[in-house]
Amino acid sequence: MPIQTASSYGLEKHGIVNTDTIYWNLHTPVLYEHVVRRREGHIAHLGPLVVRTGQHTGRSPKDKFIVEGQSSHPYVAWGKVNQPMTQAHFDNLHRRLMTYLHARELYVQDCFVGADPAYRMPIRVITETAWQSLFARNLFIQATAQELEQHVPEFTVIQAPNFHANPEQDGTNSEVVIAVDLNRRLVIIGGTQYAGEIKKSIFSAMNYLLPFQNVLPMHCSANYGEDGDVAIFFGLSGTGKTTLSTDPQRTLIGDDEHGWSDNGIFNMEGGCYAKTIKLSAQAEPEIYAATRKFGTILENVGFDPETGFVDLDDAALTENTRAAYPISHIARATRMGRAGHPTNIIMLTADAFGVLPPIARLTPEQAMYHFLSGYTAKVAGTEKGVTEPQATFSACFGEPFMVQSPTVYAKLLGEKIARHQVDVWLVNTGWSGGPHGVGKRIDIAHTRALINAVLDGSLRNVPTRHDELFNLAVPVDCPNVPTGLLNPRTTWVDPVAYDNQAAKLSEMFRQNFKRFAGQVSEEIAAAGPQPLAVLA
Repeated sequence: MPIQTASSYGLEKHGIVNTDTIYWNLHTPVLYEHVVRRREGHIAHLGPLVVRTGQHTGRSPKDKFIVEGQSSHPYVAWGKVNQPMTQAHFDNLHRRLMTYLHARELYVQDCFVGADPAYRMPIRVITETAWQSLFARNLFIQATAQELEQHVPEFTVIQAPNFHANPEQDGTNSEVVIAVDLNRRLVIIGGTQYAGEIKKSIFSAMNYLLPFQNVLPMHCSANYGEDGDVAIFFGLSGTGKTTLSTDPQRTLIGDDEHGWSDNGIFNMEGGCYAKTIKLSAQAEPEIYAATRKFGTILENVGFDPETGFVDLDDAALTENTRAAYPISHIARATRMGRAGHPTNIIMLTADAFGVLPPIARLTPEQAMYHFLSGYTAKVAGTEKGVTEPQATFSACFGEPFMVQSPTVYAKLLGEKIARHQVDVWLVNTGWSGGPHGVGKRIDIAHTRALINAVLDGSLRNVPTRHDELFNLAVPVDCPNVPTGLLNPRTTWVDPVAYDNQAAKLSEMFRQNFKRFAGQVSEEIAAAGPQPLAVLA
């Protein structure tokens, strides 16, 4: 029987019938009780909830599919990222899932994605576990009691970790499946307990839908200062966008997913999903404090069941340990989730080669080039099978979640940069003095000093040197940053080794950008690293 049915739009609308108890929109304390009763997790010291995601401790990108719907087909960038699934395979998967859900307890959270009312979308997340229902409650925007009464979801996620795909029947690559049907507005997730698949499937949906409304969906964090100046931080997981945007001197808008409309910036979510491995109370005080609060979910974090204490340095299960918490856990965060147009855009990259400068100012054409390139290093544990940083190019700093062509998003970005006269910066949070394994990760205090200088305007008129190989304007000085750090070649013991590594990365940029040949202007294509032959 259903418990506290809060919506007239029942589960039968999704084809789910003959269930056991349905728990509708349970509040956090009640979900805690269910987690403990069902032995899904443990309550740790000071109140966070510690859970395990089993075999899958990160996303499974090879198991994500987009259904080949007739109306959406022309707009999807089909390929390795957006793998096609036939409608017949999806329908068969859905039928088997409906049978699997018979006589099972289910948890439902009705919520929203998109803080701007003009672009807000009602969604529903149906889960097998109480802790994943709490995850959805934390990460998305909660509905009021009045809104719940009339809630009709426009997109639904069904997360069933114990339901497995059959590759022969379903056309999948394994027993894990993340299948997004853009026409039926339905996502099926099976075979994995990793909760990040829930948030990223909805993000993928928004990445498909928002460009039709002239809104740029962005894999970025955002904050604003006392004067209302907005900064957005692009970057893949592990590049520092959550850490650097959670600044005690500025107001956090959101840590991962935003839209940029004619009204300004808006957060898509209502919570944060921060990496916690080796999190420091000194370097990241607000995020660290959030990991100690009631309501926070700690995924795969080290935990002592005898004392109840957690160990954020413990990577025994994965490097991709996570904290999922409502944005209200951050003291300086706006509950409105909205702000004006950005003054600065910061593109973050964790350069595993150790050759990019820690900061450079970009022209509009360079901004488009680096946005489409999306160079960084995959951080250990973020994806299955990645055990150490690997150089990668991910268009729009989030290609795994971009459903349409990267050039669609780049065009929107270029138009908005030009219209609002935004300054754009490339910031390397990776290695200096050598590549990964030889050099050191750039000190976060130095990166913060660079970011502060951008945001307070003190870097805007600083003289720059031209890095000929990477074709970048690099400031020659910055307060509270060692001058030598600004020229990465001088941080290497062997300058020749630096030259070889820099040439290697420069060539990787050029080879990657060939995919956009004929799709962008000559000015954008020429805005990246230059061939050695040209420099000679």
